[in-house]
Order: sequence, then C-alpha cells, then structure tokens
Amino acid sequence: MRLSYDVILKPVISERSMEEAQNRKYTFKVAVDADKYEIKRSLEEIFGVEIEKVNTMNVKGKLKKVGKNIGRRPASKKAIVTLTPKSKEIEFFHGL
Repeated sequence: MRLSYDVILKPVISERSMEEAQNRKYTFKVAVDADKYEIKRSLEEIFGVEIEKVNTMNVKGKLKKVGKNIGRRPASKKAIVTLTPKSKEIEFFHGL
C-alpha cells in the first residue's frame, strides 16, 4: 500500500482552478497509476475533509523540439475533487 503523499503530488494553481475553488472544487496533480478510490482516501487523510466526487483526466505529454531533436514531455494525471457541503474547506487554496 502506498503512502498518501505518494498518490497526491501537488496542487494545480491556475486561474481556472482558483475560480473553481470558490465552488468547493480543487485540482491536484496525482500519480499516473492512482485510481479514484486511492485519491479520495489520500485527500481525506491528508486534509481531513469529506469528498463527494472525484473526476480524473489523463494528460498526454506534449511533443517538444529543440533544434533537430524531438522529445516528449512526461504524461501526467489530474484529479478534480468536489467536497461535500458540510465539509471544511482546504486552507491551502484560500491563502493564494
């Protein structure tokens, strides 16, 4: 069994994610092989919140060229988490 901190890599800080934080939806970058149940359990353990729904999306790595060399950025996975109405908010997103 993995640790919760191995599943949740970092929060995603963007204009869209900050607007969604007002609606109790928070975005995190997670491990590529993590499933929704692991993500939910990890976030509940780390932040002490109640999660209503977890939506995930796989992000393909973009092609990048440097001169004549072609490479690819690594693929990643994002999770958008919706909290229940009675749950406390995640303090990390409100300090920004």
